[in-house]
Amino acid sequence: MILWLKFSVCLAVIGYAGYFLSRYGDIIAEKTGMSASWVGLRLLSTATSIPERITGISAVAWAAAPNIAVGNALGSTVFNLGFLVILDALYQRETIYSRAAQGHILSAALGALMIAFAGFSLLLDNAGISPVIGHIGLYTPFFVLTYFVAIRAVHRYEQRTLDAYTEASIERYPHTTLRQAITGFTLAALAVVAAGTWLPFVAKDIAELMGWGQSFVGTLLVAAVTSAPEIVVTISALRIGALDMAIANLLGSNLFNIIYLAVDDLFYTKGALLSNVDSSHALTAFTAVMMSTLAIVGFIFRPQRPALLKLTWISLGLLLFYILNTWILFQHGQ
Repeated sequence: MILWLKFSVCLAVIGYAGYFLSRYGDIIAEKTGMSASWVGLRLLSTATSIPERITGISAVAWAAAPNIAVGNALGSTVFNLGFLVILDALYQRETIYSRAAQGHILSAALGALMIAFAGFSLLLDNAGISPVIGHIGLYTPFFVLTYFVAIRAVHRYEQRTLDAYTEASIERYPHTTLRQAITGFTLAALAVVAAGTWLPFVAKDIAELMGWGQSFVGTLLVAAVTSAPEIVVTISALRIGALDMAIANLLGSNLFNIIYLAVDDLFYTKGALLSNVDSSHALTAFTAVMMSTLAIVGFIFRPQRPALLKLTWISLGLLLFYILNTWILFQHGQ
């Protein structure tokens, strides 16, 4: 009970502080004139991604739990794609796929490419045939290069999406000064850093106590906790009618999640990170690829009506993939 209480504290701190991270990040973007720009979106995305970044670094550098770090990064991609199901259920006007802009196909496809390469690299590393540079896997510079190419490719689309979002959000914070926003952002970031550093230790103890694999705990529990700020931003965007902003936040976060594998690899000094984790993470990677592909089908096919339980068949497929991945990791993950 004490361990689960500690886990709940981490969830509460990251969720609560994550809300203020996104809020004060939005205020800073507005007060500094960055709101209607690509820089503003990057600031907000960076703010909401702090939990994943800190948790991953803590897991590999201090907690000696590389499976939790990789599970967190790849599990977050599956979680974000799974949250499209929740969006589809919450969106009352039509289906999210019939209203979503076609530009999301680009983000989903590039995300699938990076995730697939992560899974490919993991299988190569586990087979002992992936080259390294010092203790760093050769895939790490490729992740970084591909990330910047992908960000450049979706730049124009995200800028148009952000323009529409911030036009509806202008002057929402007349009573908050820039100094107050920076102070609040810093305090919230420090709280997330503290909870994110502690979380891998708690997750590792839970895995040992319950007899669960670290792969399962990292992919399901840790990924859900560290994704809390993204979910806050996504739901907030949906509430003001910015559906494309909500979808872009989820798909854009998946590009960030693969970059975390590169960052974690730098901090993991015992060898290439993907050579020292369970191969079951490849299942999560390729599940995320299949889910990304299914989402792309939805954006192209654009189903007009729900099929079952107010969900389209695309969302039902995404839900099935998420449940299947969770069950297999629970049964066979280490």
